[in-house]
Amino acid sequence: MSRVAAYYRVSTEGQGRSGLGLEAQRQSVRALCEGRGWEIVAEFTEVESGKRNDRPQLHAALDHARLTGSKLVVAKLDRLSRDAAFTLQLRNSGVDFTCADNPDVNRLTIGLLAVINEDERERISERTKAALAAAKARGQRLGNPNGAAALRRAGKGNGASVESIKANADSFAEGLRDTVERIKATGVTSLAGIASELNTLHMKTARGGHWHASSVRNLLARLGG
Repeated sequence: MSRVAAYYRVSTEGQGRSGLGLEAQRQSVRALCEGRGWEIVAEFTEVESGKRNDRPQLHAALDHARLTGSKLVVAKLDRLSRDAAFTLQLRNSGVDFTCADNPDVNRLTIGLLAVINEDERERISERTKAALAAAKARGQRLGNPNGAAALRRAGKGNGASVESIKANADSFAEGLRDTVERIKATGVTSLAGIASELNTLHMKTARGGHWHASSVRNLLARLGG
């Protein structure tokens, strides 16, 4: 029976405390291991952005796998890193590793996927920045167009003000449509998962804060699902 060192990663402390994203990763890895007859002998959890390569839990997992001859298993390739060069270094580290969502990839395929994933992340970021820049150039306010306080203030005035605020909120959501669609295209479809990806891309909500499942739900509602 092959031994496995499982590695899980979430991007924010809130997700780490609440377990959002972690349980889904555990279930994915455990399902693979049970199906293949592998034994999970160690589990390592990191709360850190995928853009950072100085991750002690990942290095601890690699050291454990190397010393015990275990296989390193993650739920998805991007749980290792969003940086292609770093992932390629891991591939060449001598540690056998695989991903639960694509367990039959070989060493060459993993290298290609790493490069493709990095390119896709860069394209998402570039398209989002371009959309925000275009919105700003049109004079669209990118701060807090749909906040409850703003709606209450507008309600004391006339209906036109309320409609203007709603229109701004719809425009803000529309500016994120392509980004959300690209995130979904990578296989991330849960509210918590989309929120995590938006936070990783340093996208702010209309309030200028971090994304959560509830704010993604509101965003998708404005985008028609």
